[in-house]
Amino acid sequence: MSAKYHVYGIGNALVDIEFRVSPQFLDQHNVKKGVMTLVDEETQFELINAINKAETVQKPGGSAANTMMAISQLGGNGFYSCKVANDPFGDEYLKNMKDAGIDTNFINQQQPDGITGKCLVMVTDDADRTMNTFLGITATLSTSQIDEQAIAQSEYVYLEGYLVTSDSGFEALKKTKTLADQHDVKTALTLSDPSIVEGFEERFKQIIGKKVDLLFCNEEEAKMFTGHDDLSEAREAIKKIAHKFVITQGPNGALIFDGDTFIDIEPYEVSAVDTNGAGDIFAGAFLYGITNGMGYAGAGKLASLAGSEVVGQYGPRLKKHEMQQLLEQIG
Repeated sequence: MSAKYHVYGIGNALVDIEFRVSPQFLDQHNVKKGVMTLVDEETQFELINAINKAETVQKPGGSAANTMMAISQLGGNGFYSCKVANDPFGDEYLKNMKDAGIDTNFINQQQPDGITGKCLVMVTDDADRTMNTFLGITATLSTSQIDEQAIAQSEYVYLEGYLVTSDSGFEALKKTKTLADQHDVKTALTLSDPSIVEGFEERFKQIIGKKVDLLFCNEEEAKMFTGHDDLSEAREAIKKIAHKFVITQGPNGALIFDGDTFIDIEPYEVSAVDTNGAGDIFAGAFLYGITNGMGYAGAGKLASLAGSEVVGQYGPRLKKHEMQQLLEQIG
């Protein structure tokens, strides 16, 4: 009997507000470049007021949500557990999910009062993305948002590493992993961001437990989490915590371990303008590939192509027809 869902995802539901800035803008406002920083609502409001509004792009986002969207656009079936408020941003967020064919926990739950979280994505001319996030109501995402039945009906669960920053989100990740293990559902975890790895290493270790089935990280995160500056040493260390894993390497492609051998995934040449969402869409395309008979090399090729396409534009997602074209291109 095949699973109802290819992937069950859980993560922070955020509305992305993206805009282009200069490095000087970041310096003037004491914003640390190239990483995700949690901020309070007042700080975020001040930054919004300092922005040239003509250059802003506002879209539903969140790391795991971007991944789930990629899976759906390619033709996969997904379920997403999240927490949004009963406000216009939350309404639009859930409509976006529903229109994409992604089931959520809000099929059976009401949106609570509060403020839907927002992420300011500041993109500089070097295509680097700097994020300042006010979590809003998603800071209280908890085990209450978990749907055990949907987990049991999935082939994989996908755990967004950003959730380790809140106590209740951390508990939700642990509970999701426990339920997946109980129902013989494979687990995939993304380390999400170097700053998160640096600050919450012990929480990641607790979630991983003995091992996860699949780990996603970039080269910096792999080295930071394992404590090895040499990538060859880092990848050997990751074998001890993940049965299989993917290390993305930006313009150098990716390195995949399929449980037996290492696979080098060649990059696709692209003129990068915005790296926001590259890791998310890579994970989505890869998960779609391995749950739809493509094998690890084929899934890696599709994921690399999708990642290259998204960094060539502004915004963390492609359109459905663009994703379908990538599938045709891979053949």
